[in-house]
Amino acid sequence: MTPFEEQFAILKSECPEVFQRKFPSGAYLITVPSVKLSPGWSRDKIDIKFIAPVGFPYAKPDCFWAEPTLRLKNGGIPKNAQLQAIPEALDLPPHLWFSWHLGQWNPSQDNLSTFFHVIQTRLKDSQ
Repeated sequence: MTPFEEQFAILKSECPEVFQRKFPSGAYLITVPSVKLSPGWSRDKIDIKFIAPVGFPYAKPDCFWAEPTLRLKNGGIPKNAQLQAIPEALDLPPHLWFSWHLGQWNPSQDNLSTFFHVIQTRLKDSQ
């Protein structure tokens, strides 16, 4: 099993509906469907996408995308977000890109699940 496959299995144990798509570059697009949102968002749940880059887990994930229709409850665009294409996913429409970066990443301890929890933490705060 590759390091990616091992880490994907960990994430799948937490999010059974998660799926992945391998890009020609060797990066993977991870999609976690029906992520529950806290009050303050325009939706109760959404699909989240993020990329496991080439060189993962030594290369850390960075940023994430939500469904393009996600807004704050008041109709505004969230802080540090904008509509943007997902690299290498030219068949998909632009999604709501969150410029959300990890402070630290330890490839021997952190994994896809770690990054997904970082995303969930960001989404708890509807701003």
